[in-house]
Amino acid sequence: MIYLDNAATTLPKPPEVIDAMVRAMSTLGNASRGGHAAALAASRTVYGARCKIAELFGCPRPDHVVFTCNATEALDTAILGGIPAGSHVVSTDLEHNSVLRPLHRLEDEGKITLDLVPAGRDGRIDPDAFARLLRPGTGAVVCTHASNVTGDAVDIARIGALTRERGILFIVDAAQSAGHLPIDMERMGIDILCFTGHKGLMGPQGTGGLCLREGVEVAPWKEGGSGIRSYLRRQPEELPDRLEAGTLNVHGIAGLSAALDLLLDQGVEAATARERALARRSGEEASRIRGVTVYGDLSREDRVPIVSLNVGDLSSGEVADALDRVYGIAVRPGAHCAPRIHRALGTVERGAVRFSFSRSNT
Repeated sequence: MIYLDNAATTLPKPPEVIDAMVRAMSTLGNASRGGHAAALAASRTVYGARCKIAELFGCPRPDHVVFTCNATEALDTAILGGIPAGSHVVSTDLEHNSVLRPLHRLEDEGKITLDLVPAGRDGRIDPDAFARLLRPGTGAVVCTHASNVTGDAVDIARIGALTRERGILFIVDAAQSAGHLPIDMERMGIDILCFTGHKGLMGPQGTGGLCLREGVEVAPWKEGGSGIRSYLRRQPEELPDRLEAGTLNVHGIAGLSAALDLLLDQGVEAATARERALARRSGEEASRIRGVTVYGDLSREDRVPIVSLNVGDLSSGEVADALDRVYGIAVRPGAHCAPRIHRALGTVERGAVRFSFSRSNT
């Protein structure tokens, strides 16, 4: 199999990740649930992973790194718990349903009003459009760092400067960019960064989280066991326990920690240079084939290794099925849980065939 579906999940995982998870299953207990050796080893593993994530993303404090099951849970936590009721919110047509659906839920419940920055026929948005949509009462801007359909990145630092100047909460979805593009929360003006572990970070599924700038308040949307302050009626106020009710996926976090070691050792730019070059070459070669339409701006450096295309008048499902059955090439067809960008691209009826690369590809 030629695996080119890494934007869904990376495969195979690095051997170091697999080894770390196997060791964890034999040695680690439940973090923050006991003072014996296995429980303490689990707590140290979790804290070590927090420190690595804080270093990678420029998060000011390791205890402001909160673990979740994935980026979806992180975004639900940030959006449902961080945006004040009565706020006006700005987001974009580029967003995944992990952003759109919780925002629409709040909108339908009458808790927010919502404006979306439109995408053009090229799938791009105008960063200046954010300034035009902001108004008194705007409480939050929620934006993806990179489109999971076109691979094009958004100028997050430019938007972050605008929101920081006006005191507006800035939530960034880094599901596709984490591990592929450099991220610095302070430099980019990010208040809450949501990420997943199983894509560009090369970690296992069931891992992800959110990083909070100091002073940002997020209410918990789940409550329960925390391992500390058991006599409180409600969830403890301290981070990260405030947002981490229940047993953590310590085995997965151990694997993610090993993946972070690899990335931090090389640096994001060096580690991902080859995969970006492969994606660019793939897209450029495909665009030369008669009848093939490639989406996104392949000339840009600030993009993730995704190439989406369509072939003639075939549906994306037909193309993906043929690639799999005849050639053993694994890709992702369809709408990719991002409905509004497909409306902008004019691909609602057939979706697009997405090729996505990782450091495992040659």
